[in-house]
Amino acid sequence: MKRATLAVCLAAFPLCLLAERAGADADFSQREDVARFVSAMEARHGYDAGALQTLFRDARSSRKIINAISKPAEALPWHKYRGIFLKPDRIRQGLQFWRENQTQLDRVAARYGVPPEVATAIIGVETKYGRNTGGFRVLDALATLAFDYPKRGRFFAKELEHYLLLTQEQSLDPRLPTGSYAGAMGIPQFIPSSYRAYAVDFDGDGLADIWENPADAIGSVGNYFKEHGWRQGGAVAVPAAVADGDVSAALTPGLKLALTMADLTALGIAPEAGSAAPAASAKVKLLRLENKNGPEHWLAFHNFYVITRYNHSALYAMAVHQLAGAIKALHEAELAKSAGHGGD
Repeated sequence: MKRATLAVCLAAFPLCLLAERAGADADFSQREDVARFVSAMEARHGYDAGALQTLFRDARSSRKIINAISKPAEALPWHKYRGIFLKPDRIRQGLQFWRENQTQLDRVAARYGVPPEVATAIIGVETKYGRNTGGFRVLDALATLAFDYPKRGRFFAKELEHYLLLTQEQSLDPRLPTGSYAGAMGIPQFIPSSYRAYAVDFDGDGLADIWENPADAIGSVGNYFKEHGWRQGGAVAVPAAVADGDVSAALTPGLKLALTMADLTALGIAPEAGSAAPAASAKVKLLRLENKNGPEHWLAFHNFYVITRYNHSALYAMAVHQLAGAIKALHEAELAKSAGHGGD
């Protein structure tokens, strides 16, 4: 998509105050916090304060956006979260996406070391392969979360700053682009700071277009993973066998890999039979995922942690990993079938 087409398509307050501000989709005029933001943009980046004030009169604070971010899918138990993404149609659509974009996926694997099924699965989880890129104006989403969601207001104010810089750099009208309720954009759902840091012009047409150009979207995902430390050929996660007894000491907080395989072995934890065993010195994380009939356990490795840099959730990373595995299995079955027919 060329620039002209892209331009077209494209903190703790009382809860009662938040409801009053966001409930009626109010604009942002006459607010001191917005005025301070405008002044900062003028001082830091030379923005015209009057133009920004006019822009914020066109922005709308939305309760729908606050409601959406307050109930993320990542709060669901694993068996429900998995059911959103590990569906036959999403797996089949992943195979179709792989077929249609094989050249670019192979280039990403060669340049960044990210396998085709992983890049495909990221895009499949994020937007169903570009079918659902979000219907909120990015300006409204980021302004709402910057000024009316104090829990993460500082983060989203920074993203709003990046967004205004991005639209200036790309000669876009900031009123036009749409995305998720959190201001994520395009086929791979990059937030503005990620776009500015990691989006690439993968097909060499002079524009990093993650909205309508699958090549740029795929290349940008590969670049994002490479820049966050993806290890080519490295494992992501394997099922774990847990001996009877208390393994709570192995369930470390956060997402970082805080223990070694030797630490877990001493606690009676090992890869399930048939799964590759990491070296004793390898950093790992034990995951316990909630199912209907009890927990399942996994050993997560460095590349699993890299996936969580895209979305800071173990459930998200596991959904990507399992969707990638399902798509790869379908792809290999199709190749085997084709090879069999060729030999007849």
